[in-house]
Order: sequence, then C-alpha cells, then structure tokens
Amino acid sequence: MKVKKEYWFLFFFLLCSFVSVQAQYVWKNPQEQDVPVIRGRAWQHDLQGSYGRLPSKAQEKVRKAVWDLSQQSAGLSVAFYSNSPEIKVKYVVKGNRGMVHMPVTGVSGVDLYATDKNGRSRWCAAKYVFGDTITYTYRGLTYEDSSNKGYEYELFLPLYNAVSFLEIGVREDAFFQFIPVSKEKPLVIYGTSIAQGACASRPGMAWGNIIHRELEHPVVNLGFSGNGKLEKEMFELLAEIDAQLYLIDCLPNMVGADTAVIADRVVEGVRILRARSNAPILLVEHSGYMNEYTSKSTEVSYRAANKQLHNAYDALIKDQIAGVYYLTKEDIGLSMDAMVEGVHPNDLGMQQYADSYIKKIKEVLKEKGGEIATTIPCKQQRDPYDWMARHEQVLALNSVSAPEIVMIGNSIIHYWAGEPFHSRQNGGKAWERLFKGKEVHNLGFGWDKTENVLWRIYHGELDGFRAKTVFLLIGTNNLPFNSDNEIIDGIVCVAKAIRERQPSAQLRILGILPRKEMEDRIRKINAALQNQLAEMSVTYIDLAPVLTKEKGRIDLSLFLDGLHPNEKGYERIADVLSAFL
Repeated sequence: MKVKKEYWFLFFFLLCSFVSVQAQYVWKNPQEQDVPVIRGRAWQHDLQGSYGRLPSKAQEKVRKAVWDLSQQSAGLSVAFYSNSPEIKVKYVVKGNRGMVHMPVTGVSGVDLYATDKNGRSRWCAAKYVFGDTITYTYRGLTYEDSSNKGYEYELFLPLYNAVSFLEIGVREDAFFQFIPVSKEKPLVIYGTSIAQGACASRPGMAWGNIIHRELEHPVVNLGFSGNGKLEKEMFELLAEIDAQLYLIDCLPNMVGADTAVIADRVVEGVRILRARSNAPILLVEHSGYMNEYTSKSTEVSYRAANKQLHNAYDALIKDQIAGVYYLTKEDIGLSMDAMVEGVHPNDLGMQQYADSYIKKIKEVLKEKGGEIATTIPCKQQRDPYDWMARHEQVLALNSVSAPEIVMIGNSIIHYWAGEPFHSRQNGGKAWERLFKGKEVHNLGFGWDKTENVLWRIYHGELDGFRAKTVFLLIGTNNLPFNSDNEIIDGIVCVAKAIRERQPSAQLRILGILPRKEMEDRIRKINAALQNQLAEMSVTYIDLAPVLTKEKGRIDLSLFLDGLHPNEKGYERIADVLSAFL
C-alpha cells in the first residue's frame, strides 16, 4: 500500500512538473497577426492563411508542377523581437522530411538568426525533433545588454516542404513582438531548384537567404525545382511585383531540348517586365557542372545554354532595352567541391553563389560601401525607440509625400522637429520658422553613426522622389569608436551615396557640431573633411562659429547636455541654414 501511495505521489509530482513546464511558454502564430509578418512573399494579402509563394489566381495560369512547388516555403521567414532565454518553434509540414541528396534540416527544418543592437548577425543553435509535429528548441540564449526588447530574430522556413501550421513560443515572462513586413521593394529571384535551395544543409544557407541576410534587402524566392523554364506566364506574374531588381537564373532547367528556346523566351520575358517596370534585370548564366572536366557532353550542354542566353542579352542591348545586366559562369566561379552530386550546390557552393551575386547586386544598385566599419552599411537598435519602425515610417511618408528638403542625420536632427514626428522636439519654433511652407522630411535617427545612415540610404529612404536640397549632419556618434580618418571616410561615403540617389539635389554637408570636451578633435576632423569634400559637388557648412565662445569652446547656454542643442541653439543653426535653402 505504501509503495502504491508513493507511486501516485510521484506520478502527481511529474504531472504537475510537466504542466508547469508547458505553462512557461506563450505561443504566437504568424498567421493570426493584424498586419503581414511573413517575409518573402510578393502577394501578401492574397496569401493570408498560407505559407505559399504564388497568388491563388496563378493556379489556373501556371503548370501544375509550378503551382505545387509554389506551396513550399522556400525563402519565407518570420522576424520578431524577443529577450527570451528560450525560444521554441513547433510546426507541421505536408511532404517528405528529406531527400537522398539533401538533409532533413534543409528540406524540412527551420533556421534562426539574431541581430544585436549594433546590427551584428548571430546564428542560433537548436535541438530538434522531427515527429508529426516538428519542434526546434533554442535554449541558453543570452543578451549583451538589458534591453527589454532583446534581439531582432529572423526564422527561416523550410526550403522544400509546405508548412501547414507554425507557432513560436517564448517564456511567459519574456518580451515578444512580431516585426511587420517592410515596405522596401524586394529583390525577386526566378529560378530552379538551385534557387529554391537545393542542397543547402539548413534554410539560412540557401543562396537567396544568404543574400537577404547579408544585404538585408527583402528577397522573394520564386525558384521551382526542375521547373524554372522561362515561361511567359511566370514573367507576367513577375511583372506584377514592384521589384527593386529581378534576378533571372533559369538555365540549369533549360539544357538539352529546351536550349533552343532560351533566347526567344528571355527576350519575350524581359519585354514583358519592361512593359510594367523600370527595375534592373540581371540575366544569369548556367554555373556549370562539377564533372565537366571528366565529361565533355556535360560541358557542351551548359555552354550551349549559356550561348543562347548571351544571344538574348546581345539582342536586348542592340534594341536599347535599358537596365539589363549579365552574370557569367566565370563570375559565379564555383570551385570543384562546391556541389553535392555535380549539379546542386552544397553549403560551400551556396556561399560562392551568394558572394558572386552580392558583388553584382552592389554594382547594379550602387551600394559600393567600403572596407572599414564606418563605410559598411549596418542597422542599429541603441535608442529606446524602435529604429526599424522609424525607418518604415520614413518609407511610408516618402510614398505619399515627396519632400522638397531632406534632413539626414542622428539625434541632433531627429529631435529637432518635423515629420515623421517624434514626441521629443527640442527646436520646434526654429524648425517652423526655417521651413515654413516647405515639404521637409526629417531623416534623423537617434544614436546613428555613418554606417547606419548608409544602411538607410541603401534601403530606400532617398528613393522615389527628387529633392531640391539635402542636408547631412552625421559623425558625432562615431567619435568614441573610430579614428578621425575613419569618420571622415564614413561621411564622404554617405555623401557619395546621397549624390548617387539624388543627383539633382543641392547637397549640404554640415560639419560635426561642437561637443563638450571634444572641441579640438572635432575642429581638426571638420577641417580635414572640408578639404575632402572640396573635390565633390557639395557645399560644406561650418556651424561651429555660432555655437562656440572664445577659443572655440562650446557655448553651453545653447545646448541641453553639451551635445544636443536647445531651442536657442537650433535658432542659431536655422539662421545659418536659411541662406542655403
């Protein structure tokens, strides 16, 4: 009897423990949100309730094989903020878990990445169980600061399976918030199984997802295994997407009998796109096979396809079709060990694919950047407000109201005044007096460095309008972290990026404002900056004379904290800038 009581006590204890552990998690479903949060889809509203990639009307338009493959979630992801020490993902897929040449973790797995407050990407390891319901558990997650929001996470979905249900769980005492889909125009991929993700070991290693992770542009993956056939119906669907760039990479599915139609289909497809869009189009050659040096017929097959693609490119250039670019097999440059079975890339091949694409995309989109931190575009989340949400506010504002004047910078611009509005405005009267009757957009972001401004410019904040005047004030937040030359290089890099996107605007570069106990260093940086800018078609404006006293010391009566101007300080700044409108 005693043993039986002890048995029931133990059973009751274990049951309570299990219930307690289960209760520690709060579960969130991406499909149940008020705004779209599933990234990588071009037809967001039509696809509500699904993890597919083509709109419902496409089912009657494309071949059944294409439609069926479009239900697989390649390239889709979900982003969120959380500070939870444990994150769980549970989901259900409809197809086979793995393939003979591609692991289960790539076919049916998920993949989680974190981005810290300074924009650095970090991969997360998980324990996973592949049952009827697949579960990924991320334990022991740590955070470098005490921010209530924690990190920005992005969960990449399976590459070769259809997801029917998915939830994300965090500790019940943790913060969690989905990040809405960006308004930025996407890079749109149309391709084959290689584009879809075969044979990456996990979703984050598909070359389209690598491009998305490294450039941080939205990416729409319309890769269809064995069925990227350059078909008119697909080009008509592509033309509906307001793309930033089209990437056409279908040749691995066009060898053999299909080679003869490559040129005609490419020319027709590009013309369909051009009838609806001015976005650049990148045509991509077959990357070759790893056994081409031991099989002449293999080499002949892909070279014939590439010749037809180049014929199409030549015809388009001859007909003066603008914005068409070309990526060769040699540009892609796959190494001997870059494929699983001589056809589909492994992770090494996927990285090499992505590297070649990224180099070309930066060239096409004029995202040159540099090699030092101040010239490498980067996000941040250092201030209490939501940095990415403000970026989306700017994109939304620009889409409905074209600014005549743009003010770009850090918190000194952000907290001055103007739209997008912020609750903190330190110089509203000066702003109103300076810009009265003019359409002005405030692109100041608290805690921004040069690399953060560069990221925002590369991600659409100066696109879609022609400004009369652009003012730039940046660099003070780089002072604690970078050398004088690095700061100057960063400011010049930002100025060049502005000039490329607003070539007709009058570009006014403001010297770094005087800062308590840093006056001498800032004066030296500004003098060198002015010399560097002399070779560019910009105007340098020195505000130090109206903000300092004897010996160049900061006039503290004009500042709130030795860094941010007060209303009187902004009045002085406005007096100077009024001559440059």
